[in-house]
Amino acid sequence: MNEKDIPVAKPYLGPEECLAAGEVIRSGWVTQGPRVAEFERRFAGYVGSEFACAVSSCTTALHLALLTVGASAGTHVITVSHSFIATANAVRYCGAEPLFVDIDPDTYNISVPALRTCLENNCHMHEDRLVYGPTGRPVSAVLPVHQMGMPCEIRKIVEMARKHGLPVVEDAACAIGCEITGDGKTWERIGAPHGDIACFSFHPRKVITTGDGGMLTTNSADYDRNFRLLRQHGMSISDRQRHESGKILFESYPVVGFNYRMTDIQAAMGIEQLNKLPFIIKERRRIENRYRQALAPVQWLRTPSEPAWCRTNWQSYPVRILENAPVTRDALMQLMLDHRIATRPGIMNAHSEGAYADIAPVLPESENARDRVILLPFFVGLTDGDIRRIAETVQKAGTGA
Repeated sequence: MNEKDIPVAKPYLGPEECLAAGEVIRSGWVTQGPRVAEFERRFAGYVGSEFACAVSSCTTALHLALLTVGASAGTHVITVSHSFIATANAVRYCGAEPLFVDIDPDTYNISVPALRTCLENNCHMHEDRLVYGPTGRPVSAVLPVHQMGMPCEIRKIVEMARKHGLPVVEDAACAIGCEITGDGKTWERIGAPHGDIACFSFHPRKVITTGDGGMLTTNSADYDRNFRLLRQHGMSISDRQRHESGKILFESYPVVGFNYRMTDIQAAMGIEQLNKLPFIIKERRRIENRYRQALAPVQWLRTPSEPAWCRTNWQSYPVRILENAPVTRDALMQLMLDHRIATRPGIMNAHSEGAYADIAPVLPESENARDRVILLPFFVGLTDGDIRRIAETVQKAGTGA
């Protein structure tokens, strides 16, 4: 009997999204409008932020966030190389340069000790600004990533950044629905935000999707106004304001802006996806539990674990091939593909790519994770039978069968 293909990811979409998108199409208002505004209100309510602003992608969200907090030419933004290249690219869009620090090998997030070393040992204050010693450039922001939905130690990061007068922009692309706690009793969702701004993605590989799209959340009315100005060419009034006004309105363009809008078609999908999010997260946590049990016998593979102070949404399922493994990462991925099971390599490192070849940081944990981690299939709809088949195929790799 032929085995079915198991993809690495698959969005959880149904007739509700089709109907919602169809209603928008029939309405005639398909660009940014009332559905975007509703999606923003619901998203802010879900994460617990004062404001939410929808944009075309998380990359554009990061760009607007960094511009808003002051990233500019001649400055550094402290972040990780171990992230999708969009994180570093957003820094350069502002004219700034990324200052890469290493990761924690267990969570794949920015290492708090490495960040502390960068801030306290490698930087100094000069004329009321923190300056990175080796280049003499001021630091304009800290940009941690909640990698693969695993919350970073955001409270500690924010505390350190505040001591040095730095704003914090959270790359929360993968982190919708994730939670953290300080006392084990009260839980807060990523995006509240805990820094100054948090940025989310709705790409199809994420936990919920609008086809593509992004969201910025903040508790600053000034920041939110700036996002809304910049996302639509720097136009002083929105199309919706003009449409709903009983008077003739003429816009102005006080600043250079961008075309970073989300469409109402996408937002209608997003509203339905938000409705499904509690079920999606519950299912993803159930699937993680099944994986952990099924892969427990594989001694040469390390499965991910969740710190007690956080609840991840399990946006991805990274497994690390240990040094005593009887098979290489690439050989394991090929065997899985031969058995019609898709995998992906672990998170890339921006500094390994040609666009950042001029940066040569020392990041041993980032490079080890890049070379030894693979992502196994993970999506709502993955059955217990699929997980058994994946685990059995991994075990075959260990025996050479």
